[in-house]
Amino acid sequence: MVSAHSADFVWRAGGAIALSAKAGHPVHVVCLSYGERGESQGLWRKEGMTIEKVKQAREDEARQAADILGAEITFYDMGDYPLTPDRAAADRLVEDMRRVQPGVILTHVERDPYNLDHCFAHELALRCRMVAQAAGHPSAHPPIGAPQVLCFEPHQPEQCHFKPDLLLDITEVFDLKRAAMAAMGGAQGHLVDYYTDLGTRRGVQYRRNGGVGAEHAEAYESIFPTVATAIV
Repeated sequence: MVSAHSADFVWRAGGAIALSAKAGHPVHVVCLSYGERGESQGLWRKEGMTIEKVKQAREDEARQAADILGAEITFYDMGDYPLTPDRAAADRLVEDMRRVQPGVILTHVERDPYNLDHCFAHELALRCRMVAQAAGHPSAHPPIGAPQVLCFEPHQPEQCHFKPDLLLDITEVFDLKRAAMAAMGGAQGHLVDYYTDLGTRRGVQYRRNGGVGAEHAEAYESIFPTVATAIV
């Protein structure tokens, strides 16, 4: 998981993370920034707040949320608003991908006119995936295979050309996602109800598209084709 800011992975993919962890699969979250400038409105309203205090608060929240969901989390501290290209960070992400050998990579959509940090995170994830596949790239770890990249739902999907092709039933872990969202509430408490409601709406769509029993779901859009040996 490549998350631009420290809370993005919770709002948009907390259910997927919790499901994978519950099934016994290791989950690794990379937060490129803490979201200290543009994603921490609630904290900046408090008297005496500084960049370092906001960063620490966001890290504490994100670590608590990751622990609830069952994920390992790493912070690159690249700064936000804007996230900027950093060769050292890109090299680090390539090495992390090779170390982890991901079966799937979750990240932001390509287009998000409201938050260009998200676009940067998307491009960085794809570029690093490409490099991590290269046999000639020097590394202490072997090249990765061809993990699917799933883009999680942006905050305003209509403006981002988001067209989901996967609806994931997260009903059995929605209590964990809700608890993780609550952990992030100190800086962005207004989003807890929003993403709770979104999970319910996507659950309705899950059922309408042939799924059974889902009360809550998350939406994803894949980058690469799905391979198969038969159509059944």
